[in-house]
Amino acid sequence: MNSVILQIASRIVRTLLIFFALIALLRGHNHPGGGFIGGMLAGLSIAFRGFAYNITAADEMTKFKPHYYVALGLIIVLISVIPSLYLHDYFMQGEWFKISIGEWQLKIGTPLVFDIGVFFVVIGVSVLFLFSLKRQNLWK
Repeated sequence: MNSVILQIASRIVRTLLIFFALIALLRGHNHPGGGFIGGMLAGLSIAFRGFAYNITAADEMTKFKPHYYVALGLIIVLISVIPSLYLHDYFMQGEWFKISIGEWQLKIGTPLVFDIGVFFVVIGVSVLFLFSLKRQNLWK
């Protein structure tokens, strides 16, 4: 598609989609679906570039190939399991760690790490799906 209005708007919309994807990821780690919804929004930002320009522009925008996102996400998910196994808790039990930074304490838990892994997996799968449409000439 060669709509100048869509191409100009895509810069703003893609930035907003990434912003809301990060908000959904970070806010959702205490609630179900943060990583999945955030990953869908981030994947949609790549798809939106493909709608505005073409699929090759969306392919060039991604820094890594989509299967690398999937692999990175699965590795991060596996890393989130290690603390529960190490502490002899139930499998995938949520573990929380406090990090002191001066007067502040930051609580980081394995559910957040798991959601970050899901975030990357969903980005990779959605972009793989998008690019497979182009390979089959379903996307013009």
